[in-house]
Parts: sequence; C-alpha cells; structure tokens
Amino acid sequence: MLLDIENISVKYGNAPKPTIENFSLKMKEGEIVSIVGESGSGKTTVIRAVLGLLPGGGRVTEGDILFEGKSLLGYSKKQWLDLRGSHISMIFQDSGAMINPIRKIGSLYVDYIRNHKKVSKKEAWDMGCAMLERMRLPSADNVMKSYPFQLSGGMRQRVGIAMAMTFEPKLLLADEPTSALDVTTQAQIVRQMMELRDEFGTAIIIVTHNIGVAAYMGDEIVVMQNGKVVDRGDRDHILHHADDEYTRELMRSVPTLEGLRYV
Repeated sequence: MLLDIENISVKYGNAPKPTIENFSLKMKEGEIVSIVGESGSGKTTVIRAVLGLLPGGGRVTEGDILFEGKSLLGYSKKQWLDLRGSHISMIFQDSGAMINPIRKIGSLYVDYIRNHKKVSKKEAWDMGCAMLERMRLPSADNVMKSYPFQLSGGMRQRVGIAMAMTFEPKLLLADEPTSALDVTTQAQIVRQMMELRDEFGTAIIIVTHNIGVAAYMGDEIVVMQNGKVVDRGDRDHILHHADDEYTRELMRSVPTLEGLRYV
C-alpha cells in the first residue's frame, strides 16, 4: 500500500469541532483518487495533512497517515525535507500565485532542484528545461528566463506541474489544479496529469469541485461534506448509483446542454 490514511480527524487551534472527522483512504501505486465537494468541505485540509502542511495551528488529533508503511505524523523537519518534492509533491490552484513574483522561473527552479540534489547550476538549469519540455511548454529556455507574470495561467500551471514532477514522486497531491484556467486549458492540464500516471506510475490525489474532472480522472471518487465522507466509489457508482442525496445534488448541479449532461 502506497498511502494509508487511517480514520484521521483534524482540528485547527481551539476549535471545539474537528474540521475533518474520521477520514480514511487507501491508495496503491499509480492510482488516481478524486476528492470532491463544495468549498469548506475539508478537501484541501486532507491533502495538506498528508504533506504535513496544515496552516494556522492545524493538527491531526486522531488516526494515522502511513506512507509506504511508515507513519508521517512523527516526522522531523529533516525527514519532511527529504520527503517533500522527492517522494510526495503538490501542485496548487494557481501555481503562479505560489511563485515569488520578483524572481525569474529559472532562478527559482534551479534553487528548488539544488535543494534536493547535489548538482551544478548548469545541470539544474538543464534539468528544469528538460522537464518543462516534457510538459509541452514551447521555448523552455525562454520560460526559464521569464517572470511569473509574463506567463499565461496555463503556462504557470505547467511550470508548477513540471517542478512537482522533477524527481518523479510516487504521490502527487493536486489542489484544484484546473479551476483557475479556461476550459480548453483545463482539458490540456487534465490530459497531462493522466499522462504522468501512465509515464511515471505516479499516484494522484486530485481535489476539485468539478465533478466532471473528478469522474474523468478518478479510479475512485470520494465525496465530502462538512468534513466527512458522505459517499465513495468508482465512476459508475458515483455518476449513476450514488448512495447519498448530497452526491445526487452535486450531479444535478452539473450544467446541461439541450438536455444532455456532459460528465
């Protein structure tokens, strides 16, 4: 088992009620799990807990998170540094917003690579260019010499995915990676993420409120509401045989065109 989340609960600060309650998930290598639900349902908190990046005094109060059989909850700062980026990586809703706006892409990318691997600046630059090219970014060298604001949203997102995949992690956590993009670019990013699974065998947890993206990508779909799992199953189950009324409401919220539902 690659990832085993065992019945975790998460609290922030002195809040009387957990933000996440009794969440469990098991993942194998190369598997894709989609977590869906409305804003505030706890989707992002789940993946931040996996990567040890809970903000604002957030902490796992119950349960355990195992990665390749080892608990992550007691990891030291050095252990997290070795794990993040190398074995587990994360991409964000708008990667450009997570990048220092006053530094060029190449400068950041080179530092990122050299923090994880002992290589020269030239070798790190070449590694970055090669990964950008694999993400189908034209003129990778020019991208490396650009500031984030000089790139489109889709290009910034590809940069974020490229950086996350530099060391071929076993698990990729994707937090709303398509919601800030236009529909055409969304489709391109989704296809590229599927290719990452096929090429590298990377397991992916994608957090999204887009049931169409979730259904297209996920081997398993987990539906959350108010910090709890209300439904889960494969694509056919969620789309056509959902157990929970909330899941059925999510399906009814998908726009139709001339009576046809495109999910």
